[in-house]
Amino acid sequence: MFTGLIQGLGYLQTVNDYQLRIACEADSAELILKDIEIGDSIAVDGACLTVETILAQGFIVSVSPETLARTTLGKRSSTDPVNLETSLRVGSKLGGHFVTGHVDGQGELLSVSQSATSWDLRFGQLSDGVKPFILSKGSIAVNGISLTIADCDATGDWFSVAVIPHTYALTNLEKLSLGEAVNLEGDILGKYVQRLLVMPGANPQGVDASFLVEHGYM
Repeated sequence: MFTGLIQGLGYLQTVNDYQLRIACEADSAELILKDIEIGDSIAVDGACLTVETILAQGFIVSVSPETLARTTLGKRSSTDPVNLETSLRVGSKLGGHFVTGHVDGQGELLSVSQSATSWDLRFGQLSDGVKPFILSKGSIAVNGISLTIADCDATGDWFSVAVIPHTYALTNLEKLSLGEAVNLEGDILGKYVQRLLVMPGANPQGVDASFLVEHGYM
């Protein structure tokens, strides 16, 4: 479990067909590596991976074909920075939202513009697995970053976020090019609500969309 608050950046290096080496940037290596152990989970651009080997300036993880197919990790070059976050500790502050590190799909950066107080980014070309969880003012993890959806369309084909300068500068959002793919994870609470609504027999109380609206959940 993660919060979506990025702790540093790293760079991917291929070890073999199923292993990646993540080299941490010098100014974030100490924070990332100070208390990790073999078997710990680390979110790499929003994908939860397990530490198998700890290095002086990084760590090695294994990646399955499913992970490579669902995320952008297989597309990253050794010069593309990735966002890093260690797992949430019991009792730690939860400054973002609950992020599982289980990527639902991908999207592409459509536009970016700077306003007086933020950077406004718009994403589209969303995977079908992401669209049901796109709603205005809802939470979304973009490359593992906890963000709030500022605007979207009714079908979940696109959404926009307003990113404060601090987050923009300290994550890889600043390095994204137009058309570049990003990892997306919808809010876990939305996933359980959707499951409750659509799974036969899972909703004996008759909870539906109108019930949720009436009680302030939508």
